[in-house]
Amino acid sequence: MEIVIYIVAGLILGIAAGIFYARGKSQDAVRVKVDEEITKLRDETIEKTRRRVEQEVREDLADSVRRELTEKYSTEVRAEVRADAEAESKRILERGESKVESLVKAAELEAKSIVLEAQKEADQELKERRGEAREVEDRLTKREATQDLRAVKLDEREADNHRREEAALQAEKKLATREIQLVERESSITSTLEKIASFTVEEAKRDLIARMTGEATIEAARKVREIEEAAVEEADKRAQKVIAVAVQRYAGDYVAEKCVSVVALPSDDMKGRIIGREGRNIRALEAATGIDVIIDDTPEAVIISGFDPVRREIARLTLEKLISDGRIHPSRIEEVALKTEQEVAQIIKEYGEKAAFELGIHGLHPEIIKLLGRLKYRTSYGQNMWAHSIEVGFLCGLMASELGVNVKLARRAGLLHDMGKALTHEQDGSHAVIGAEIARKHGEHEIVRNAIGAHHNDEPQNSVIAHLVIAADALSGARPGARREILETYVKRLEDLERISMGFDGVEKTYAIQAGREIRVMVEHSNVSDDQAYVLSREIARKIENEMTYPGQIKVCVIRETRAIDYAK
Repeated sequence: MEIVIYIVAGLILGIAAGIFYARGKSQDAVRVKVDEEITKLRDETIEKTRRRVEQEVREDLADSVRRELTEKYSTEVRAEVRADAEAESKRILERGESKVESLVKAAELEAKSIVLEAQKEADQELKERRGEAREVEDRLTKREATQDLRAVKLDEREADNHRREEAALQAEKKLATREIQLVERESSITSTLEKIASFTVEEAKRDLIARMTGEATIEAARKVREIEEAAVEEADKRAQKVIAVAVQRYAGDYVAEKCVSVVALPSDDMKGRIIGREGRNIRALEAATGIDVIIDDTPEAVIISGFDPVRREIARLTLEKLISDGRIHPSRIEEVALKTEQEVAQIIKEYGEKAAFELGIHGLHPEIIKLLGRLKYRTSYGQNMWAHSIEVGFLCGLMASELGVNVKLARRAGLLHDMGKALTHEQDGSHAVIGAEIARKHGEHEIVRNAIGAHHNDEPQNSVIAHLVIAADALSGARPGARREILETYVKRLEDLERISMGFDGVEKTYAIQAGREIRVMVEHSNVSDDQAYVLSREIARKIENEMTYPGQIKVCVIRETRAIDYAK
């Protein structure tokens, strides 16, 4: 037993020395490994020693031989155990030191990789900042060029105004000279009549007044025509330039939507599940969404019908989710409809923010953003109102930049001009008046509010921007393919044009052409003179303006011709 005690004590001392030495030289991770290895070695050594001692004890030896063997082997055992423990400790320490070195090398490599990555990120950031600086420099260069062009235009406009002033002064001088000539002519005619005729002065005056009135009327009509033609020509040139530049700089997508939505089904068996027992599922869907669900003989399709486009979209998405999920019953329908309504509300908000972002408009009230988003599901004559509002905003901004007007304010007014249409099915009244009231309620600028309320002449236009909104709205709605008209409305408009033109004296035939954008009027040459034809075109145009509603403008062309016909026999 003493031998066992000595062996265990020596083993414990060796292990303690090894542990102490290893604890001072290795890291925390190596220490854990050393403890595990030492524990394992200790257990193995104790087990070997115990077996050896037991074997020796069991041997039937004499006491003297036992003592000699005990003295002999105890020393050898202690030396052997000590040597084994020291060797194992050295091996453990060497492994720990090698692991520490490998960890240090790995840490150095990782540090180098981090430094390289940081250098790459710094180079990339430097490149991006240089690119941004170049972009800023390019924008400044373009802005300087634009300012130079604007200055040249202002100089040309000043020169044009100066020429007009000189022409007006010359016209005034000519009118004064003409007045003096008329007075002299009147006195000459009076004296001549008194000499060669038996007219009294009063009779001569009446005859002269009648002649001068006729001549003056024709002369005035001719002058008015010349002035108006010159003004219209100049206005048309400038308007065409502004509109052409605006249309050239903007190209928008056309989106047409219908008042019904069609949901595809995987099979006709799904129709029965949608209807449910005694129709409870379809009733629950209609009650939850407020939309009519039509299930007919159309193969693998269900029709969703409703006036409110937002509710129709909620019903469509709800039905698609129910079909894909497969669980269709009243409680599930109500749950999915509620979640879908929240999703659509978020989509509406995103579309409103997207419209404002595309036009670079900031500071809009959240309620106005929601109304803009609702226009995504609103159509007018087949034209999507969300896309139409963005298009009008762009066109207003482009025309405002050409005219030197506040571009941001023009874009804002163009974007918001039809937001009242999002509430026309909930509130009574014109969408322009509703939109203007919403703009006033949420603190929009007075120019923007007036442009919204006046773009359909519900109130007077108080700024240039209001007229730009009207022009941009007409451009967006009147361009080819933007809106749909039913055949009856189209034919009725052509019939009204021809009916109005035929209501004037001297008109022989009328033809509405160019899809109702032009009306050609044939007159009797013997009853209508050239000057009267000009007056007739003005009267027809004014009557069309007062009695009809149409997008864009209608050209009235009065044609007077004389035909000489003969036959060679």
